[in-house]
Amino acid sequence: MSWADFQYEIYLNGMSGVVPRLPTDLTRLEEMAERRLGPGPVGYVAGSAGGGRTERANREALDRWRIVPRMLRDVRGRDLSVTVLGRRLPAPLALAPIGVLSIMHPDAEPAAARAAAALGVPFVLSSASSTPMEEVAAAMGDGERWFQLYWGRDREVTLSFLARARASGFSVLVVTLDTPLLAWRPRDLDQAYLPFLRGVGTANYFTDPAFQAGLARPVHEDPNAAVLHFVGLFGDPGKTWPDLALLREHWDGPIVLKGILHPDDARLAADAGMDGVVVSNHGGRQVNGSIGAADALPAVADAVADRLTVLFDGGVRSGDDVVKALALGARTVLLGRPYAYGLGLDGQAGVEHVLRCVLAETELTLALSGCAGPAAITPAMVARF
Repeated sequence: MSWADFQYEIYLNGMSGVVPRLPTDLTRLEEMAERRLGPGPVGYVAGSAGGGRTERANREALDRWRIVPRMLRDVRGRDLSVTVLGRRLPAPLALAPIGVLSIMHPDAEPAAARAAAALGVPFVLSSASSTPMEEVAAAMGDGERWFQLYWGRDREVTLSFLARARASGFSVLVVTLDTPLLAWRPRDLDQAYLPFLRGVGTANYFTDPAFQAGLARPVHEDPNAAVLHFVGLFGDPGKTWPDLALLREHWDGPIVLKGILHPDDARLAADAGMDGVVVSNHGGRQVNGSIGAADALPAVADAVADRLTVLFDGGVRSGDDVVKALALGARTVLLGRPYAYGLGLDGQAGVEHVLRCVLAETELTLALSGCAGPAAITPAMVARF
């Protein structure tokens, strides 16, 4: 498969007067979503902690690195496939976990999951999804799916989530560590908009037997009580490194910790028997003024790449961003906001468009820089300015 062929498909369609429904410059999607969708939903996806300094830092960190192309390298036989966490993937890309996708489009998580499965890209389902994990799994068929856990206070709900995810064919557990509390997010606060309080993004909880066991009445009889119960157990600021033993005991597949920015935390993850880390600051949504993810990536990779799989999530908007992250030490890259905008603007087709754009640009950027695939990438491929 050549992902780059997408550009010729577009050009050939143009011969019949057909142009793409969405821009191929994915940085334009947010503005389009702002115009077409409500301020609450778009603000929830696009918004950041505080004044947005960390989200800007993510972009600035990637932009400080520049690709240094090499010439006269044989790049005819290109192959973007990689092995990540024991899985052979067609490209070093996955869809990052984003919750409450029904606020963007009524087809929500199943639409994004079908798009990922159609292209062979892993879909990481958020605990805070609008659709129960079993329904998302059914929508994906045999597609590669990973489950993201918000690790809350209720042990039994956590264990129930793990059992349900395994039974539904989710192969990798991605544990988000950077959200024991919700950050100060002005765009959401100014709209007084938190979907969970409306019972949106709670589908996995409201369908969970362990969660239901903590309710005096069924969810449909007293939805407000169910929401309050959810709020009470969602985060847990008391978790510490030894607590990871519970997850390792009850999950027999790879476990990846998301939200790692310091190399010492990456070392602690390795010592705790984890299989990978995602270098991420939650897209700038948690700590305003945090280090940019791409600034943190090289030190984390240097510290643990020989012990753990290092993934990256932070400000990725294009194929050249993917290439830079790989050169800085990531094995694969998680794509977030752009696919949520694509979903909001054009459903499953919008997500597929976003994925095909990123994959085509990644292949073309690699080839034009003298690399036939990720295996040929070295740190010397980028320079910092």
